[in-house]
Amino acid sequence: MNKNYTVARRKLLQLGAVALGTTIATKATASQVTSWQKKETIIALDTLDENSTPEKVLEELLAGNQRFTENKPESRNQDYVRLQEVSIEQKPLVSIMGCADSRVPIEVIFDRGFGDLFVVRDAGNIATPEEIGSLEYGTYVLGSKVLMVLGHEKCGAVKAALEGKPLPGQMGSIIAAIQPAINRANKEISEKVYTDTIKQNVMLQVKNLNSSPLLHDLVEQGKLKIVGAYYSLKTGQVSIIG
Repeated sequence: MNKNYTVARRKLLQLGAVALGTTIATKATASQVTSWQKKETIIALDTLDENSTPEKVLEELLAGNQRFTENKPESRNQDYVRLQEVSIEQKPLVSIMGCADSRVPIEVIFDRGFGDLFVVRDAGNIATPEEIGSLEYGTYVLGSKVLMVLGHEKCGAVKAALEGKPLPGQMGSIIAAIQPAINRANKEISEKVYTDTIKQNVMLQVKNLNSSPLLHDLVEQGKLKIVGAYYSLKTGQVSIIG
């Protein structure tokens, strides 16, 4: 009889401990939610604010890429707390137009997370009217201070444009948008010509973005910096072009 009583008492204590732990966790979560709701603005890059210069924002962005290439990521803003925080609103200080290539996960290579980057992607990182409109929203409306066109090593869209072979469906429109970046004086497609064309395409798209009156005005006012960059598939490094 005493033995059964002892077992029952132990189970009761265990259940009480679980219930107490659940109550504490619930209160902590409620406290976190309250703190999220009190925030008036959600600044994405946590060491900066709305008064930071475009140059400082770019420096912070590249610092994240350096952490990534050194295999020292801090996985910033990738937790559940940040998820809830930016559910209220977004204020990304960086907009990026990148290629749709699966080997270039934008947030990962810059060691960023929820709400940090306003990303627009398509094959060949080309600035179509739709992409330009999206990036006007990211900068003019949301307040990004840096707009980066990010090309990458071994871009398939650029290779297809260099080869000049007809493609089915709507893929031909992508190739047509890259054609002006090709130097036709190069008769052979060497590795150097391939890489140079990828970078020339990046700068062509930077030029196309600068043709937007909205984006151009932000640049002239010192509120926005538009840059081209190149990503190495082998090293993970992002380097600024030009």
